[in-house]
Amino acid sequence: MSLLLKNRGAMLLLMLNLFLVFTGIGLVIPILPKFMEELGVTGSIVGLLVAAFAFTQLIFSPIAGRLSDSFGRKRMIVLGMLVFALSEWLFGIATSPVLLFVSRMLGGVSGALIMPAVMAYSADVTKKEERATGMGFINASITTGFIIGPGIGGYIAEFGLRVPFYSAAVAGLLAAAVTAIVLPESVRVTEEEEEKEEGDENTAPTSDAPAKRGFFSQLLYSYREPYFLSLIIVFVMSFGLANYETLFGLFVDHKFGFTTKDIAFIITFGSIAGAVIQVTAFGWIMSRFGETRVIFTSLLSASVFVLLTLFVHKYWLIFAVTFLVFLATDILRPAISTQMSMLAKEQQGYVAGLNSAFTSLGNIVGPIVAGFLFDININYPYALAALILLLGSALVLRASSKTAKRRATVPSAE
Repeated sequence: MSLLLKNRGAMLLLMLNLFLVFTGIGLVIPILPKFMEELGVTGSIVGLLVAAFAFTQLIFSPIAGRLSDSFGRKRMIVLGMLVFALSEWLFGIATSPVLLFVSRMLGGVSGALIMPAVMAYSADVTKKEERATGMGFINASITTGFIIGPGIGGYIAEFGLRVPFYSAAVAGLLAAAVTAIVLPESVRVTEEEEEKEEGDENTAPTSDAPAKRGFFSQLLYSYREPYFLSLIIVFVMSFGLANYETLFGLFVDHKFGFTTKDIAFIITFGSIAGAVIQVTAFGWIMSRFGETRVIFTSLLSASVFVLLTLFVHKYWLIFAVTFLVFLATDILRPAISTQMSMLAKEQQGYVAGLNSAFTSLGNIVGPIVAGFLFDININYPYALAALILLLGSALVLRASSKTAKRRATVPSAE
């Protein structure tokens, strides 16, 4: 029996959790430029705020991944959503940059607790051949939250710029309550058990879990892991996309004078295709073209359309280019997660934590650089983002070429 079907209730609840949380995050996106203007915050400070979120996520992600292996995915998810609710409430009451930074750092802790545990839970309750579909569902719930969130945020902001942040806090509390009451703890299924269920007598041995290392040791020795290249691509991807996403609202506000509702509409409609693809076709895309080709094409496409953002001026062209950037990135993220999950074997929580950590590394450096570049020239962050994403596609292509040569020269084992 399909594990994905057997655990469909748990998967639906995970999707609901992420949907509520990321709807809460999406609420604040269109009103952020006006909120920052009210507090007199520059592009540099916006970049540092995003980096503060990513920094604490980086520090806690490997720890949280290991804790989810030891104490269960459910506890980490519930705790993470409670911390998320607190961080959004603090952002709503903030009247100075200091409290904004405290809020964002707590938000990073919540992200570190939630994402590795959710990704590992999904891997626990799916078989290898179902992994891409499961990851597609999980990422679709995130995307759908972002689709609905900005539209709701643009509307709620009519009642006050801070109201969306309080709404996000409520969404986090609701998600925590539903998870604590309903979600069962996951039970990991080993490769041996999968193959036994399928009647395969030639069961291959699985690798031992990695030695319990400290945070910096995990990063230092990650180059020895078979998924290290995927981690590098995660870093390059997050660095480039952080340049684009962090300052999107400020960019269109300063360059085109877009209103809060304009920004909400572009983000909302631009994300729809990604959610549809993740739910309906992502599994087929991965099985038809393979992880490497999908990752390369998505990185290259994102690079091209981010660059085009600098040369379009009409509203419908800006909308079209943004739509295509979102589509490429919404395929790219679950593709990389799937690739790493397939390599992780019995180390799902550990690898999910490293995935989140390398994402955070990119999200630390990218927004800081983008924020300072924005204050110099609003076009510079997007030019850099396009270059970095192009570099990422080149790395994927080079790695694929090396792998092909190695397979051609090394005889297969009998």
